[in-house]
Amino acid sequence: MSVHKDLELHAQKQNQLYQKFIGLDQQREKHIQEAVELCKVGKAFTTEQINEVTARINLLSNHRLIPSRKLVTPKMVEAYVDTLK
Repeated sequence: MSVHKDLELHAQKQNQLYQKFIGLDQQREKHIQEAVELCKVGKAFTTEQINEVTARINLLSNHRLIPSRKLVTPKMVEAYVDTLK
């Protein structure tokens, strides 16, 4: 019976970790979209918030369940916006 409880606890912990990742990944995408929108209209933007959230995601990615994310540079945002033209 304790094996079942251990498995259930493990599954709960993995689910909590994954839910935290989902929330952070959504924040990251929101910040990326904000930077893209500013870049499109020629306004100044930074990637600080994007990379702050990325660093938090990458701390979680020590677990096999969570994928890591790349840091984003302003040049990456500019290159992406150029593909939209």
